[in-house]
Amino acid sequence: MADTFHTLTFEVTTGNREVALDITEHCAVFLNEHAAGRDGLLNVFVPHATAGIAVLETGAGSDEDLLATLRELLPADDRWRHRHGSSGHGRDHVLPGLVAPHATLPVIGGQLALGIWQSVVLVDTNRDNPRRTVRLSYLG
Repeated sequence: MADTFHTLTFEVTTGNREVALDITEHCAVFLNEHAAGRDGLLNVFVPHATAGIAVLETGAGSDEDLLATLRELLPADDRWRHRHGSSGHGRDHVLPGLVAPHATLPVIGGQLALGIWQSVVLVDTNRDNPRRTVRLSYLG
């Protein structure tokens, strides 16, 4: 069977606070429709200069620990050369250097091959832009 490629975008609202938003279910629904029991790769991409994609445990504090660590590494103050938007917004433009704007994940039998505690998470520290687009692309 020939390789197939499917892609779609969806939007989420992250609001006016820092978030580590679990988007694993969006990925699973997409794969149920397009992977149909096949093996392949899922690429998750956020086309924004101030957001990233991470794979981590959620709900047990790791998501909040990640945000706390980013606050320590990238303080929201006026040290940043990139200056527009809210105070300290320049740090949001550095975020994708630490939390990449993409992740490529294995798909086995139409399912994400994640570890038992792993989730796909949109990381957004930018309080100036409450709407985010995520692109899912499956090759299999």
